[in-house]
Amino acid sequence: MKYRLKSSGLLLLICSVVVVGCKGNSAIPEDLDAKEEMREFVMAISQSARRVNPEFIVIPQNGIELVTEDGEADGQPHMAYLSAIDGHGQEDLLYGYNRDDRATPSGTQEYLRSYLDISREAGNHILVTDYCSTEDNMADSYRRNQEYGYISFAANHRELDIIPGYPAPLHEEHAGEVESLSDIRNFLYLLNPENFGSRQDFIAAVSANNYDLVIMDLFFQEEEVFTSDDLNLLRRKANGGRRLLICYLSIGEAEDYRYYWDEAWGQEPPEWLDRENPNWQGNFKVHYWNPEWQAVIYGNQNAYLTKILEVGFDGVYLDIIDAFEYYE
Repeated sequence: MKYRLKSSGLLLLICSVVVVGCKGNSAIPEDLDAKEEMREFVMAISQSARRVNPEFIVIPQNGIELVTEDGEADGQPHMAYLSAIDGHGQEDLLYGYNRDDRATPSGTQEYLRSYLDISREAGNHILVTDYCSTEDNMADSYRRNQEYGYISFAANHRELDIIPGYPAPLHEEHAGEVESLSDIRNFLYLLNPENFGSRQDFIAAVSANNYDLVIMDLFFQEEEVFTSDDLNLLRRKANGGRRLLICYLSIGEAEDYRYYWDEAWGQEPPEWLDRENPNWQGNFKVHYWNPEWQAVIYGNQNAYLTKILEVGFDGVYLDIIDAFEYYE
């Protein structure tokens, strides 16, 4: 399976290159409020999921500017959006924005933190993924994020395909039961299972550690879905404590290796399917405000969110939230 991983630090460059070289798309409304459309999409996903499971956790990754009404750090908090979610995922806060294992520029750190703190002060939990591989930088990431009141994961592979061996024991490792985001002290982001020979190997590796929360994919391979029984095994830490399982879901781009992809789209794409991301083969921009694309994600029996709920994940980790930058 191909996995689409991006750094928020690279997105502005990617978008600027694409926009300069592309003709306009007539299907894009001239008065489009790209930020508000993404907020509405996330809020609708949250509402749909919580009708099934009132405790379902919703965490958008990146696109942190949505926390205020006007997208500015000194703007009024967007309380409807902040109330619809439980946390925020942020990549590259301290390490990895321009290059892996390099410190993110201090101005960028301050910019991101000014928004992240708005979400935190509203009662949400901040999950930071820093991309760093030297032990000094990994230790610094854990220490400083903890000082800021954030929970962090120092990922030593941007591919998110391994369980790091450092630190050992884990940062803030404990045997307590984890029932909500308020209980977590650490997390693992293990999105790409290509280094595991089988679904059982993946389950064994995760079960052998004590992370409080695991962010993972619904699929082990393109057609091999993790089952409810698998999740029951994954939900127990090695020390016996319960952990949370959060499922990754890209809502700002369509991925041509997902079950919903129709090969006919190569010749006759739906009106909501936009250009391929030149930096990520097989990933396509979408008009995320379009009801047909939203129906792929939630609101019916074949929707991606429905499959996540049916298997029994504790929540969802929504990616490509910052797609609004492309359409702005």
